[in-house]
Amino acid sequence: MKRTPTAEEREREAKKLRLLEELEDTWLPYLTPKDDEFYQQWQLKYPKLILREAASVPELLHKEVQQAFLTLHKHGCLFRDLVRIQGKDLLTPVSRILIGNPGCTYKYLNTRLFTVPWPMKGSDAKYNEAEIAVACQTFLKLNSYLQVETIQALEELAAKEKANIDAVPVCIGPDFPRVGMGSSFDGHDEIDMKNRAAYNVTLLNFMDPQKMPYLKEEPYFGMGKMAVSWHHDENLVDRSAVAVYSYSCEGPEEESEDDPQLEGRDPDIWHVGFKISWDIETPGLAIPLHQGDCYFMLDDLNATHQHCVLAGLPPRFSSTHRVAECSTGTLEYILQRCQVALQNVREEADNGEISLKSLESVVLKQGEEIHNEVEFEWLRQFWFQGSRYKKCTDWWCQPMSQLEEMWRKMEWLTSAVLREVRREGVPMEQKNEMLTSILASITNRQNLRREWHASIQCGWIGGESIKESIDQISPS
Repeated sequence: MKRTPTAEEREREAKKLRLLEELEDTWLPYLTPKDDEFYQQWQLKYPKLILREAASVPELLHKEVQQAFLTLHKHGCLFRDLVRIQGKDLLTPVSRILIGNPGCTYKYLNTRLFTVPWPMKGSDAKYNEAEIAVACQTFLKLNSYLQVETIQALEELAAKEKANIDAVPVCIGPDFPRVGMGSSFDGHDEIDMKNRAAYNVTLLNFMDPQKMPYLKEEPYFGMGKMAVSWHHDENLVDRSAVAVYSYSCEGPEEESEDDPQLEGRDPDIWHVGFKISWDIETPGLAIPLHQGDCYFMLDDLNATHQHCVLAGLPPRFSSTHRVAECSTGTLEYILQRCQVALQNVREEADNGEISLKSLESVVLKQGEEIHNEVEFEWLRQFWFQGSRYKKCTDWWCQPMSQLEEMWRKMEWLTSAVLREVRREGVPMEQKNEMLTSILASITNRQNLRREWHASIQCGWIGGESIKESIDQISPS
């Protein structure tokens, strides 16, 4: 379905077109480890990008994480997402699953993903298979490990900056001497660093390039086929870090550095590409990712730079740990919002009709805004993705039933307002005030329902008709 792009999407597309016009038929330069100036450029222009080689990660953790990836894949827990890009609804080439704190969600490209909860202390999560429970526990363990590594990397970066040392170590092997914060940092700095590494979700990714022959070519540098296009990670806490564990399932382990015929990056090896946003002067980087490598995007790197994932030959998993901005993205939040809207219910009749406590414009307006929020940001987002979450756990079933019941009461709230507008004896001025307060929300609701209805015609997700799932929320 063709949709109207947002202002941000239009601006981003305009920047891309201007950049491509400037390039004409030439490629921007980029560097790989084969180039003499690669590490110098990395330290100079990309000092907040850190690579931890696989050999520096505990071997037991490698085995557990890699087995967890394979377990979730075996049980069919990863799905391609239908996302909105430049006004169009498209299926991602990468299959994904979100694991994280119970009740958290993560939204990207207008699609809200709901966490399969990892087993935190106090969590009551139940899993469909014991293997899935072990896998979720493993990713919580990996999350804790990456938090420690991220804080260490932030400390080292801060220590180098404070000492005015330019050559920040960017590629860390198993024998690299680690540098701590020392006594020059106060408690506030330590708390801030911990907050910026307080990963609350991980987005797991999987793709087999051999089954995706239509992958797009990287457009600026000529880096080859992309699994994920150039982007900033969305909806993260400001200046928070991102940590990525990479696992290529099989295939060549070493880059063909001695091949004189090979220019640029080796297309058989997975790489992560980095560039400074909209900069045509600074060379980009293509960093090879070997089995078990980790990389970290620290501080504001995600805001000032863009990255892409360049496909190799073998299938690849990754676990991308983030500090998701959840102020409006938790179950607790939306339940509280619904309670606010339903505070305007005076009494409920046996047939479901209700009467209102207040007809004040500000109260009516807020109620209809929350009505839209729970329907389009939560219920339709959840059911649009079919039964995918039931593959792992039934954790979201009861909360979604609760939200649906609250939504139905909001439908009756809307009907109650319209009855008041039609009721004889209500002054015309008051009727106009009531209508004015709710008109924008109701108009938006009808438009969004038409858009969602059109979107569900595009296919099936998770083996279940999208229409069958989403029709559980019938429009009034």
